[in-house]
Amino acid sequence: MNNVLLIDFGSTYTKITAVDIEQEQVLGTARGITTVGTDIMDGLNQALEALFTRTGKLEFSQVLGCSSAAGGLKMIAVGLVPEMTAEAAKRAALGAGAKVLKVFSHELSEYEIEEIAQLKPDIILLAGGTDGGNQKVIVHNAKMLAELGMDVPVVVAGNKSVTPAVVKILSAKLTEVRPTENVMPKLDELNIEPARVVIRDIFLKRIIEAKGLNRANKMVDRLVMPTPAAVLKAAELLSQGGNGEKGLGDLMVMDIGGATTDVYSIAKGDPTVGGVSLKGLAEPFGKRTVEGDLGMRYSAGALLKAAGADMIAGYAGVTPEEAAAYVAKVEADIDYLPDSEAEAAIEIAMGKACVKLSADRHVGHLVIYYTPFGISHIQNGKDLTKVGTVIGTGGVIVNNPEPEEILKGILFDSDSPEVLKPQQPEFFIDQDYIMASMGLLGEEYPAVAIRMMKKYIIRN
Repeated sequence: MNNVLLIDFGSTYTKITAVDIEQEQVLGTARGITTVGTDIMDGLNQALEALFTRTGKLEFSQVLGCSSAAGGLKMIAVGLVPEMTAEAAKRAALGAGAKVLKVFSHELSEYEIEEIAQLKPDIILLAGGTDGGNQKVIVHNAKMLAELGMDVPVVVAGNKSVTPAVVKILSAKLTEVRPTENVMPKLDELNIEPARVVIRDIFLKRIIEAKGLNRANKMVDRLVMPTPAAVLKAAELLSQGGNGEKGLGDLMVMDIGGATTDVYSIAKGDPTVGGVSLKGLAEPFGKRTVEGDLGMRYSAGALLKAAGADMIAGYAGVTPEEAAAYVAKVEADIDYLPDSEAEAAIEIAMGKACVKLSADRHVGHLVIYYTPFGISHIQNGKDLTKVGTVIGTGGVIVNNPEPEEILKGILFDSDSPEVLKPQQPEFFIDQDYIMASMGLLGEEYPAVAIRMMKKYIIRN
């Protein structure tokens, strides 16, 4: 028996994918309503019943899971300087698959400690100072966090010279304090992978129990990672290849949800034209950003505010008033689906706006400086103009008859040449919603996962 069951315990739905790893075939997919508040197995059993109705009873040699249930992995990041160690801490948390509630910098105040307590994070990532650099701020922040009044795991990823003292301060009041390598050991040098590993380990050992996911242990062999980390893993495998299986090269993934739009890029992102200099914090090769104000339902009102009614109306060919009315309708009733051609056009336009704005924020930007010696071009972030593959996933992409029109929001705009978005990518669709599952499968069978993605993620 070579069947593997891959489970994604989502905030709304528990999605399952059954695969035959010998035949490298998806046997079936299904979903049930996530029931983390009662018994997580209720939603899983509902999904299994739906799956077996279509496939017949299946037996599984292995069951792997990921989760974004109950709001996902919620984190606070704390650093020294907003543009440096605080930003490095944020990127480490995002790369681990977390939802970053807020980033704090400099010395924490009593008001900020109260705010952190109200946010109720699952994990706090404490950074600050390059190795051998500033020690004062991270020590101050450790003392403040020790008085937080809640027993939350803290990952210490700052100046190694003072890490032992910081761990000692925090351990006097908190149960779990985990030191790891500095997220920014040298100025402008990013080192987020060690922190990502520790965050994932805490998630698996402690957060699963806190969210009630341990009730699935009687069936699930291993809960591997948060769902966004599984998607990032799948994207990295498909881009770079592994175990003798060739990858597709530089790529981006657009994942549009009801509440957020997640963007992934797997690319170095160095300047693609001569005479451009890089500036700012180094970018991770595998980068994830999350836009909490760009979503199709829960965040529809915020999307309207960010995009403007004119943008959505222009994409849809309707009036701004019609666009605003539809947005209000779907935000009030998240289960509502388009009921006319005009509403269907607005739905596509909302998705396209999510793609455009989230891509604008994710990619690098060119800035022109005028100096006594002439014009100087500075690049902040990644140049993704030469990315050749863009993959669309998420409900509005998978279930829409015109997914390419939505994804066109990612394209380079000659009216905004400073925004370094892909110029001529090929569009692919995750039609069976398998990316998170393939990230899970890739932990055990990387080459199989790569070949299956090539097979099931189709060119539009």
